[in-house]
Amino acid sequence: MKHNRTDLLKKFRDMIARGEPIIGGGAGTGLSAKCEEAGGIDLIVIYNSGRYRMAGRGSLAGLLAYGNANEIVMDMAKEVLPVVKQTPVLAGVNGTDPFCQFDKFLDDIKATGFAGVQNFPTVGLIDGNFRANLEETGMGYGLEVEMIRLAHEKDLLTTPYVFSAEDAIAMTQAGADIIVPHMGLTTGGILAQKRH
Repeated sequence: MKHNRTDLLKKFRDMIARGEPIIGGGAGTGLSAKCEEAGGIDLIVIYNSGRYRMAGRGSLAGLLAYGNANEIVMDMAKEVLPVVKQTPVLAGVNGTDPFCQFDKFLDDIKATGFAGVQNFPTVGLIDGNFRANLEETGMGYGLEVEMIRLAHEKDLLTTPYVFSAEDAIAMTQAGADIIVPHMGLTTGGILAQKRH
């Protein structure tokens, strides 16, 4: 089902005005997407990490060089999009991929039936020297901001992860529709981080 960004934003603003939360969740398979939709979820996101989680690995595998994140999401779309009937589905897009032609790729995202995008995998989950090196060598968070800007220009719903006030300002200035503060690694369950 095709979704219009303007209509989605009106729906979400109306929900906010009524004091209702907007709930989004990741789907790693068609079955999980069907269950989320049956449960009344507002947004479904396909992340490359969902493929790894369904294979029994943790979500952080999605940040590592085990596969092309953007290609994986497009492959997962074949499984998820046909079974979701009403709920908007977003693509987790690796905005730092140096081999991706984002102008064309985001057109492909839209043509495939995605309602929008979220920046995942994201360098926002990386800190320390490695993060500094990514930023210094042109593979930083700013590329994710630019991907969101381009997606906004293409009238895709944009729901970027942010990790600081500065990130939120940059994404808002890029035209982000819904800012999603990332609250850290998933806890609990079989695959999640163990808290001691």
